[in-house]
Amino acid sequence: MGTNRISYVPLDRMDERMQGEMHRCAREGTPRPESSAVRAHAPNAFWAFADSWKAIFHSGVCDHAVKELCRVYISRTVKCEFCGNQRSIKAAEGGLEEQKYDQLLNFESSDQYDDRQKAALAYAEAIAWRLDPTDELWDRLHAHFSEPELVELGCFIALTVGQQSWIRLLGIDHHEYLAGTDASMAPGFRTAEELARSTASADYWAAGAPR
Repeated sequence: MGTNRISYVPLDRMDERMQGEMHRCAREGTPRPESSAVRAHAPNAFWAFADSWKAIFHSGVCDHAVKELCRVYISRTVKCEFCGNQRSIKAAEGGLEEQKYDQLLNFESSDQYDDRQKAALAYAEAIAWRLDPTDELWDRLHAHFSEPELVELGCFIALTVGQQSWIRLLGIDHHEYLAGTDASMAPGFRTAEELARSTASADYWAAGAPR
């Protein structure tokens, strides 16, 4: 982490609207400013992602906490450390507790998740791992979600898989751009010093995880 393969666009090279979005990223997170500063090389990509993220992650018909769990499940699956070390402020304010993130890769056997959350995570698993579209899976999903919710959640998971698979390759890290804020950072990652200690720990979630 922290060995950028694509540079950050300096803030003073952005127009006023893009600068406003960058400051929002620093203030509110998800996404944090580093990934947005890379996307700024291509303003069409910058706004396509920002608008899509706002529409189907921060807004929409499916409950935000379910989407947040799926987002971090994908982070753990593709080993995107940049994304996996972030948390949604909106989800936390809505009552999603930190321990809910601990057993995401073993969600089926965990008592941390209810049946609706497990169904959503099974959807994320099936998309990420290209599992067979069985009747059992779809019966389970339809039992817990409306068709509009399934469309939104599926589009969100697909966007997340693609973006995080790309971000993993960029070599970016937190606290490198518009530093000094901890918006949406997970506990133990809220400063550069905390991040360094946490990633060096033997029980760091990505330590030894397969890529």
